[in-house]
Amino acid sequence: MRKSYFPSPAGNPEPLRVRVERKVRFEEVDPLGIVWHGRYAGYFEDARCAAGEKYGIGYLDFYAHGVVAPIRIMHADYYCPLKFNEPFIIEGILHWTEAARINMEFLIWNMENRLSTSGYTVQVFLNQEQQLLLLPPPFYQAFRENWRAGVFS
Repeated sequence: MRKSYFPSPAGNPEPLRVRVERKVRFEEVDPLGIVWHGRYAGYFEDARCAAGEKYGIGYLDFYAHGVVAPIRIMHADYYCPLKFNEPFIIEGILHWTEAARINMEFLIWNMENRLSTSGYTVQVFLNQEQQLLLLPPPFYQAFRENWRAGVFS
């Protein structure tokens, strides 16, 4: 059994999850007919955007508050390739952290329920002057307070 990339200490809120259904497009495969490894970053992005929409922490929400959240770290592990026209599911898992960052894990499942790819990203917060924020911005802190209170259960 695969372990999560992020530990979940007792007392932390449960991770928040989204699922995105997709189908492999022709432009995403290499000459062998399998998804080119660089496309998985876009699949992770699909889940990040879905989570942002669902929980009110999307890129435009950050922008409206004068904050950007660039990716600082991205990691992927590949297990079995996806093929052209194959349906698949991207599961995005937002993990709680006290730090001023966003920890998101991704699981990509083929329709046989086999894990194709897993990975994670870590995003940090910058203000409009591109300075690193050492504390979460107030609107994100309010989101975390709602998360801890169980609003998103």
